Amino acid sequence: MKNSLIIVACCILVVALTAMGFSINKKATAPTGQTSMEMKTDNKTKEIYFAGGCFWGTEHFFKQVRGVTGTEVGYANGTIKKPTYQEVSKGVTGAAETVKVIYDPEVIDLNLLIDLYFKTIDPTLLNQQGNDVGTQYRTGIFFSDKTDEALVKQKIQELGTLYPKKIVVEFGPIKSFYDAETYHQDYLDKNPGGYCHIGPDLFDLAKKANPPKDADYKKKDQKTLKKELSDLQYEVTQNNATERAFENEYWDEFREGIYVDVTTGEPLFVSTDKFESGCGWPSFSKPINEKMVKELADNSYGMKRTEVRSKTGDAHLGHIFNDGPADKGGLRYCINSASLKFIPKEEMKAKGYGKYIALLDKKNEKAAK
Repeated sequence: MKNSLIIVACCILVVALTAMGFSINKKATAPTGQTSMEMKTDNKTKEIYFAGGCFWGTEHFFKQVRGVTGTEVGYANGTIKKPTYQEVSKGVTGAAETVKVIYDPEVIDLNLLIDLYFKTIDPTLLNQQGNDVGTQYRTGIFFSDKTDEALVKQKIQELGTLYPKKIVVEFGPIKSFYDAETYHQDYLDKNPGGYCHIGPDLFDLAKKANPPKDADYKKKDQKTLKKELSDLQYEVTQNNATERAFENEYWDEFREGIYVDVTTGEPLFVSTDKFESGCGWPSFSKPINEKMVKELADNSYGMKRTEVRSKTGDAHLGHIFNDGPADKGGLRYCINSASLKFIPKEEMKAKGYGKYIALLDKKNEKAAK
């Protein structure tokens, strides 16, 4: 009897474990859902979805725009999961050929992206663009950020005042988005002579639509700074605080790029003048231009030092010392990371600092000789 009970108990245990295992496996292998919607964008970028007829041309168009950091073609707001191109082409899935556009809002805003999109479509045609006809070719703007809804709605209403016919551009939240097959991605890059309902003149327009602007650096009021800066950045730049050595963002940052005033964006230092001083803070041999900073006597804490502040933003940066490398002029600009924002070389042109890339290239040329 005892043995029988043990056998029964073991059977129950096996069944329970099997059930648990099945549940775990089922969870692990369950469909992941909208592959492309789950593709992460960093906290510096945003996304918007444009349906504008054949997605080959729409994607290629937006890839030309400065400030667009990524694109992906797929099928949006359909009624079935993971539809294939063949299924979508039959017009029975309810999905629209759509382009996911990832962009940097510091470089281009949604307002301009929508204006550019409107140039690629006939907003009065229902389920048709160019030679392509079918529900999959309908036009629409879909958003993942609820705060974009008001602008999208406003832009479509404004568009309606320019046409005698009814505007049929859909708009609303992105409910589903499944990335299209690989051969559809970057199609016109891989097939330059491929079909496209968007003319070459519009691709050229897209390239010129958002040129880099001459920077206009201005000091911001305290209320704005309080809102935009972190607590540490505010205390350092506005109240002359000092961050901890070796526990700050850029003390060991040595990629190529430019360092700008975190309060205004004004260029201050370049990576080619940065060196390892062992002090635990970013150290530079000189600023890009002495006119960009100002020096003040600092006798606080019983010491005689020279404070460095940004000229335009009047932000506290750090101090100057005379123990820098002799071959670099002998100075050490000891700067708080919290006073700076680093722009990597590969992002400098897009963010309006293209003219400073030459400072990095000159240093590389010297190193090569």
